[in-house]
Amino acid sequence: MGIFKIEGGHQLKGSIQPQGAKNEALQILCAVLLTPEKVTIKNIPDIVDVNKLITLLGKLGVKVEKLSTSSYSFQADAINLKYLESAEFKQDGRGLRGSIMIVGPLLARFGKGYIPKPGGDKIGRRRLDTHFEGFINLGAKFRYNREEYFYGVEADKLTGTYMLLDEASVTGTANIVMAAVLAEGTTTIYNAACEPYLQQLCKMLNRMGAKISGIGSNLLTIEGVDALGGTEHTMLPDMIEIGSWIGLAAMTKSELTIKNVSWDDLGQIPNVFRKLGISVEKHGDDIHIPAHTDGYEIQSYIDGSILTVSDAPWPGFTPDLLSIILVTATQARGSVLVHQKMFESRLFFVDKLIDMGAKIILCDPHRATVIGHDFKSQLKATTMTSPDIRAGISLLIAALSAKGTSTIHNIEQIDRGYEHIVERLQAIGAKIERLD
Repeated sequence: MGIFKIEGGHQLKGSIQPQGAKNEALQILCAVLLTPEKVTIKNIPDIVDVNKLITLLGKLGVKVEKLSTSSYSFQADAINLKYLESAEFKQDGRGLRGSIMIVGPLLARFGKGYIPKPGGDKIGRRRLDTHFEGFINLGAKFRYNREEYFYGVEADKLTGTYMLLDEASVTGTANIVMAAVLAEGTTTIYNAACEPYLQQLCKMLNRMGAKISGIGSNLLTIEGVDALGGTEHTMLPDMIEIGSWIGLAAMTKSELTIKNVSWDDLGQIPNVFRKLGISVEKHGDDIHIPAHTDGYEIQSYIDGSILTVSDAPWPGFTPDLLSIILVTATQARGSVLVHQKMFESRLFFVDKLIDMGAKIILCDPHRATVIGHDFKSQLKATTMTSPDIRAGISLLIAALSAKGTSTIHNIEQIDRGYEHIVERLQAIGAKIERLD
């Protein structure tokens, strides 16, 4: 187990390039199972969760070739379906939340897909009903082994249909879309997720020969085809990492440039940080954050009431950045209510920020009120443990702004979502090191 040792209180300076998008990668990599032809994917992030999925694909029989640091080719022309029922697969699949998205492609192409109950962040209930109800609507039979927590779907053929999803689940929509592209007839999915990463998946599938319309909306229409072919795909930069660096720049009063952010795919992110009083400047396709030497002031609503930042399905604000908003607000001028609607355990890391001197009132599992210090009182260094990816990076940002030397344990959680983070932060002047 590793730890981060962080000497806080230093200004940073320079530019940082965001990695490829983790949440897009988990969808796109599963889609290679839909064709026996070669698929080349570029801008793949070198992070634990993605590397685990690539390893799992290799064990399934996918030919994996690393072309460069962030580019791979995949060819699923000799899939080993027996692996799906092995003890090894039950162990491998359990360690990765994104493994659920292999089920749709396998069901579509081979008539069966299995998965153990997947792991991932401990942030509350993350049910799989939407995925399996979609497969059942397409004609699959569902079975569940309660003793082994093992799910399975099987079908001689899938048939297109209309379905109204019970929630706009991103991974659920992705899984159902990947199953429907090879189904017989037309599938209509209403209340579909429409995040940029899902749009990327649909565009890639169309290049492979799928017929998907309504991309970018919550109503997708999919005309089934007989087979899909190979393609090339380049992934978007990771919007969660981009938001993380905005918060880092503000908290450390640093001047930072975030390179090649794909502004058109950032949605509400720049505006929400601007509501905290942070200057988010557009320089071409880069974001420039000037040094906030005089701090930053949270806006109120026009009637004078306290600002509320809450998450919502796209194009609403992503839940993955609420932890960053919360920690950034601890040094703002003013107060904000953070309302995390989706996951009931995601705000439980605030006790660690309170230990550092932050003024936070945890109202209930979903809401926290932050009263900013306006930099009149620095956070204090401490020893803490990262509970999940996003809380982990928030605690890291807090440590980099704090007075003294902090230690963060369980950093493997941060490694799951942020590539080579120590080296990249050291390059812009952060005093951070990884210790065993």
